[in-house]
Amino acid sequence: MLQGLLPSGQMTREELDRKLLDGRFCEIRMLFYVGKDLLRWIEQCMELVERDEELKQAGFCYQSFAAILTENPPKKIREKLKSWGVADYKSIFTRALGLNAVFNEVPQRHLITDEFVRHYYRYADQLYACRQLLWNFSEIEAQQFDFDLYASGEYSRMLEKEWGSDSASRFEA
Repeated sequence: MLQGLLPSGQMTREELDRKLLDGRFCEIRMLFYVGKDLLRWIEQCMELVERDEELKQAGFCYQSFAAILTENPPKKIREKLKSWGVADYKSIFTRALGLNAVFNEVPQRHLITDEFVRHYYRYADQLYACRQLLWNFSEIEAQQFDFDLYASGEYSRMLEKEWGSDSASRFEA
């Protein structure tokens, strides 16, 4: 609509631009939270590396785990993401991690410029690339780490099932 390819109805150019910025800001918020989850996963992987001398010697670091998520996730992860309707996981993950490289909290709308919001995806892509280039790192092959991704509800059901079976066996004993 902003480019005149679709009818804009009664909306002015300013109203269309505001609608675009509001939508982009929602994307930023969503990606920020995805990035927080990815960072938690990377931190857990780093804790594992710290406890395992062989992994520590292999040179795995933040960038190693970020790269396997974005560049070469195991086949079952790619298939699961595809089944969820996530076609371009690489862009989602890199942008989510890029935004989390600079924001500790979801930014308030009035604290970021319209220019940043309008083109956030370009900034986020570059922030991710910059962080990946900060350190030399060992790449992880998909077969070296077996992991899975879970949607929130899926994970909650797994925990519920696990806790339910544990508490039932405690009562039987």
